[in-house]
Amino acid sequence: MDAPRFLTDHFLIALPTLADPNFSRAVTLICQHTEEGAMGLTVNRASEYRLGDVLEQMKIGTRLQALAESPVLLGGPVQPERGFVLHEPCGDWESSFQVSAGLCVTTSRDVLAALARGEGPTRAVVTLGYAGWVEGQLEQELAENAWLTVASSSQIIFETPLEQRWAASARLMGVEVGLLTDYSGHA
Repeated sequence: MDAPRFLTDHFLIALPTLADPNFSRAVTLICQHTEEGAMGLTVNRASEYRLGDVLEQMKIGTRLQALAESPVLLGGPVQPERGFVLHEPCGDWESSFQVSAGLCVTTSRDVLAALARGEGPTRAVVTLGYAGWVEGQLEQELAENAWLTVASSSQIIFETPLEQRWAASARLMGVEVGLLTDYSGHA
């Protein structure tokens, strides 16, 4: 079976040999992938912020303590001041795009305000920044064996503890990534 040409709605799982500190042991959900490039959100790295901090900065109040204490993730090194809400179900928000049938990314304030009121999407992860690849860059990294790829899993995105997502994502394809070496060679 051939690998998909475009990897929208797939995880990129960093192999131990990936030296870039922005992506060491990262799991990145590819949200858009076309001939022009790719955009994704890393879903296994906590930032120093809690969602309550972000809501307060945006002058959005919440009485939902669990929501306020939820971690904000480091979505990637590009535009780290910009927020992204990865959520299910999609809903009708001002600025959203669909990743898959039930999974969307929203960048508008209205989804955060709804979450703060307890009226937002059923499941949501908030990230700061994103990962981006220009035309041909991701394909080159894949050819260099920097990443494993596998279809994404909502269970991993929304239910699996952050520190377990790297290994759990690799297990989707039958790989125990922790057993792989952090060096490579050529025969």
